[in-house]
Amino acid sequence: MKALMRNAALVLCLGAVGCVDVEDKPSRVHDFRVLGLATERPELMAPTCEDTPAARAAFAEEVTFRALLVDPVGEGRAIHYTLWACADPEDETCEEAADRVPLTEGSTNERELALRVRLGDLTVADGTRLLERVREKDPYKGFGGLRMPLVLHARAGEEEVYAQKLMVFNCPRVPGMVANVLPVLPGLLMEEAAWAADAVPELKGRGPFVVKVADLAGLQEDYVVPGLRQESVALREAWRVSWHTTLGEFTPEETGGMGLGDAPGRHRTEWEPPEEADTAQDVRFWAVVRDGRGGESWVSRRAHWSP
Repeated sequence: MKALMRNAALVLCLGAVGCVDVEDKPSRVHDFRVLGLATERPELMAPTCEDTPAARAAFAEEVTFRALLVDPVGEGRAIHYTLWACADPEDETCEEAADRVPLTEGSTNERELALRVRLGDLTVADGTRLLERVREKDPYKGFGGLRMPLVLHARAGEEEVYAQKLMVFNCPRVPGMVANVLPVLPGLLMEEAAWAADAVPELKGRGPFVVKVADLAGLQEDYVVPGLRQESVALREAWRVSWHTTLGEFTPEETGGMGLGDAPGRHRTEWEPPEEADTAQDVRFWAVVRDGRGGESWVSRRAHWSP
C-alpha cells in the first residue's frame, strides 16, 4: 500500500496495491497507517518579529517530532522511515529536491517514533535558509505565522505512507500572542467508567459501547491572533478528536470542534463490533486530539471483547 496523509488527518491511496476501498472507514484500522503526527512544542514563538539573533535562536530550539505508527497485521515487523523538512505545503511528498532538507532516517520496531530535531537554522542546497524559502512560498508572507512542512515517509513490508505535519513558527505581531501549548486528553471513559491506560475492560455483546473524553474544562486555550487591521483578535480552541480501532468502527468517527451556535462539540462516540465477528479477542483503540492550531497528541487503550 502506498498512501499519503496530510496534517495527520487525510489518507489517500497513491498506488494500485493494497488501496483503501472507497467504503472503508478511517476509524477501522486494518493496514499499516500513521494515525498521528506531533511536534513538542507545536509552535516556536520568537521574542520579536525582527530578524535578530534572539529571534533566530528561538526558532532554532530543539523540538521532538513524534509519529503514531499502527501496523495491526504486521505487528512487530521493522518500519523503515525517512524524515524531511520542506518549503512548500503543497509538495506533500517533499519531492522538490531544491526545497527540502533531509533530517534523519532509520528503522524501528516501536509503534511510537520520537525524533529530536532542530529546524529554524536549516539551509537548502544553495545556502538559503529553509525558513526563508517557506516564507517565499507562503501567500501571506508570514502573516499569521510560517508553517514548515515535515514529511515522514514510512515503509512496512510492501506498504508505505507519506505523512505531513506543519511546524508553526511565529512572532508577537499584536499584544497577547503566546506560543501554543500541546493539547493533551485528560482521559477516556468507557460506558461511563474511567478507562485507565493500563486497564483492559471486558466488553460483551454487540453494543454499541459509549466512549467519551473526560472533562476538558480549563484545557482548551484562549489565544490571540492578528486581525486585518493589526488588532488583537481573541479566540478559543475547540479540540477535535478522531477515533480509531482494530475491530469494528466508531460513530461518529470524529468528535468536537465547533457545534451549533459556535458552542464546543461534545466528545461522545459509540464503538460497535462488526456483525460478522464471532471470536473473543483483544481490541486496540486510539483517540487523536487536534487543537486546530498545529497541536496534536494521542492516547491508546485496550479492551477484551467477546460476542
